[in-house]
Amino acid sequence: MVDTIGERKTLMRIITVEEHYTDRRIMDANDALAGERPPMSPEQQRAMSFLTSRAFPGPQLLDFERRLAFMDEQGVDVQVLSLTSTVGENASAQEAAEICRMANDITRQHMDEYPGRFGGFATLHLMDPVDAAEELRRCVEDLGFCGALLAGRQRGRFYSEPEFLPLFEAAAELGVPLSFHPAFIPREVQEAYYMSDSYSFVVSAELASAGYGWHSEVGIQVARLILSGVFDRFPTLSFISGHWGETIPAFLERMDNILDQGITHLEQPFSEYYKEHVYVTPSGIMSHDQLGYIVKVMGADHVIYSLDYPYVEVGDSYSFLMDSDLTAEAKELIAHGNAERLLHV
Repeated sequence: MVDTIGERKTLMRIITVEEHYTDRRIMDANDALAGERPPMSPEQQRAMSFLTSRAFPGPQLLDFERRLAFMDEQGVDVQVLSLTSTVGENASAQEAAEICRMANDITRQHMDEYPGRFGGFATLHLMDPVDAAEELRRCVEDLGFCGALLAGRQRGRFYSEPEFLPLFEAAAELGVPLSFHPAFIPREVQEAYYMSDSYSFVVSAELASAGYGWHSEVGIQVARLILSGVFDRFPTLSFISGHWGETIPAFLERMDNILDQGITHLEQPFSEYYKEHVYVTPSGIMSHDQLGYIVKVMGADHVIYSLDYPYVEVGDSYSFLMDSDLTAEAKELIAHGNAERLLHV
């Protein structure tokens, strides 16, 4: 184990890619567009208050000096900044586009304020996929961003639908990845799959979100996109999937057997697309068992480091990777090499 930050930095560069922030200007713009919310029962209100307190670690999201102190403590040289939520359900396409442009400009400001410490993922709205594709182009070509983060679905629509193809075409042409992140699932899904008279609404809300539901839905999002033929159409496209791949890597063999090419009519088996085009991150889940399994399934060249700051409190993230049983080459790839190659950080 390495004891000091100075020693850490001389040993290995660390880049993390699922690191979130927000800004008061963005929050105020969102609040102005929030509109009237549907009424909630007292138990729902308590659950939402509980979830919000966990999902919004305010000072850490807003305070960049605190963020930099954390990075130095953990030996992180570069964070790729992203917002997990930008516009409310009641925003129009034009309003959403304006907030996204503002948010992306603010991200660039933070990158300029701390040179060399931050990269950026674009924040996009998908109500108008053509506009979103143009904003991605602006963010990459003019602002120097290294991809985009997509949180949840777009008003109930998965991105495997043909209407979203302009965004994937733009990402492929620009050579930047799209990172898929969880968001709160629709209420009807929570009611059907996660609510029970046997436990409280708070348990249901947690099960439907960070406990399981979020991860299942993001896994389905990526699976649907692969099955839609997006990689046959755009063979240079790449995705990033957090939380060790949101359960999909454990099912690759099963999916090849059941969803074979005779059914899918794709050019390759499902697992080949996944292993070639998807990069998996830990998202702060510091499990050596999962790290070893993912490297065995995906290869070290398709794993990128992430801490999910500030939503997850990690111990010593540097030692987690350095003290693993991986080869020195694999550690280098995960710590920084893959991010440098894929994201040009």
